[in-house]
Amino acid sequence: MKHLLLLFLLGTTIAVFAQNKNTAGKIATPAKEQSNPAAKAVLEKMKAKYQAYKTLEVEFSLSMELAEQAKELQKGKMQQQGNKYRVDFNGQTIICDAKTLWVILPKNKDVQINNAPSPGEDDGILSPQALFNIYQSKDYLYAITNEYSQGARVIQEIEFKPVDKMSEYAKLRLSLDKKTLDFIDLKAFGKDGSRYVLQMSKITPNKAMPEGTFAFNKANYPGYHVEDLRD
Repeated sequence: MKHLLLLFLLGTTIAVFAQNKNTAGKIATPAKEQSNPAAKAVLEKMKAKYQAYKTLEVEFSLSMELAEQAKELQKGKMQQQGNKYRVDFNGQTIICDAKTLWVILPKNKDVQINNAPSPGEDDGILSPQALFNIYQSKDYLYAITNEYSQGARVIQEIEFKPVDKMSEYAKLRLSLDKKTLDFIDLKAFGKDGSRYVLQMSKITPNKAMPEGTFAFNKANYPGYHVEDLRD
């Protein structure tokens, strides 16, 4: 699930598939993998759109289907201002003020303090930095693989294929509005049959963020054990 949680707004020198439309509206992938400037251009435009906002608040859901287990749905919210962000997800809270990162675990009454990840660093956490830069990681080959109409809008799909043959994922599939570049959802398909769907239910740009949104206040967590894991 790590790579799914790292994906969100996608932010390249990465190899991708060539695109060729067929009469059904799909884009066929040739046997030989090639670079795809069109896919890269779409991702860069999408990244630029979201990074242009002064602040961003996103309400999202994560659906998980695991083998021989009931489908599970978890909801969360992410707030971002520049390199600062706050994520409330699955009963946990992650706060980053661009220098320090706090992971708050209410069930264990525990707070873990870490250095904030450097730009482009894969920290394994749902952070805007990792989400924006996933397609620059060189871990995936990607291509525009499908376009279809949904009401008045055209949905475009970009498929990511792991370079590492030992990856736990067979593929990732991003859906977005072709005209507005709005993020719709991201699906991850596990080789074990598992499936994860990250969906944006509400996106609010340029919202005023209350003071203290991106700061940790120990007084708000009485009785919590605070562990400093910084270097």
